Amino acid sequence: SGTTSRGGSTVQGLRQGCRFCLSKGPSHRPCSTQHERAPKRIMPAKLDIPNAEDGPLVRAAQKGNMQAYEELIHRHRDKIYARAFSMLRNEDEAMDLSQEAWVKGWQRLSQFQHNASFTTWMTRICINLCLDFLRKKQRQQTDSLDQMDQESGGVERRMPVEEFNPTATMERSELREQIDKGMEKLSYEHRTVLILHEFERLEYKEIAKAMHCSIGTVMSRLFYARRRLANILISLKKERQQ
Repeated sequence: SGTTSRGGSTVQGLRQGCRFCLSKGPSHRPCSTQHERAPKRIMPAKLDIPNAEDGPLVRAAQKGNMQAYEELIHRHRDKIYARAFSMLRNEDEAMDLSQEAWVKGWQRLSQFQHNASFTTWMTRICINLCLDFLRKKQRQQTDSLDQMDQESGGVERRMPVEEFNPTATMERSELREQIDKGMEKLSYEHRTVLILHEFERLEYKEIAKAMHCSIGTVMSRLFYARRRLANILISLKKERQQ
């Protein structure tokens, strides 16, 4: 009977006392309120990396999940390479710089605040690397008189204004090919300012900061780049018609 009494006392204590410890009946003082209200621990669901959206992948990568970051690279490497190539016009250099951008992205991932898309953030890293590379390359070259004239705005004032649309009758694939050829003929400053404004939709202030120049210089380069590209496309179209 003593055993039954002790067992009954234990059961009664569990029913009347604390859920998280063996009480000794009604006289037992309950554990702390915090202990009594302790929530059940829910294990987080395992991330489905191939099907997860970018946001959860980035958060996982920020916690050190390399597989999540590799998935982000797999999804967006073509876009980052394309942006590098559009600025450098060289496949090998674009490949090297785009790969360096992914390394920088991993190193700086803790700085990503999720207030923009991950691809926008990565594209900015790639653009900055390309700008630094082009500046170093440019310093190794001697500026031509023509380049100096372009920067001063003299060429812009002498260029005729073309009224008709040079791309009106081109197919989309032909147009893209002609634009690529035209972009290759622009200096890196004018090509870059055109890409940052027209494709990346950066404001003048952001472009000026990225390119280490004044807003006035950005506006001048953009004006020249648009005019120069239009005239190049016109020349290419005339060549095709001959």
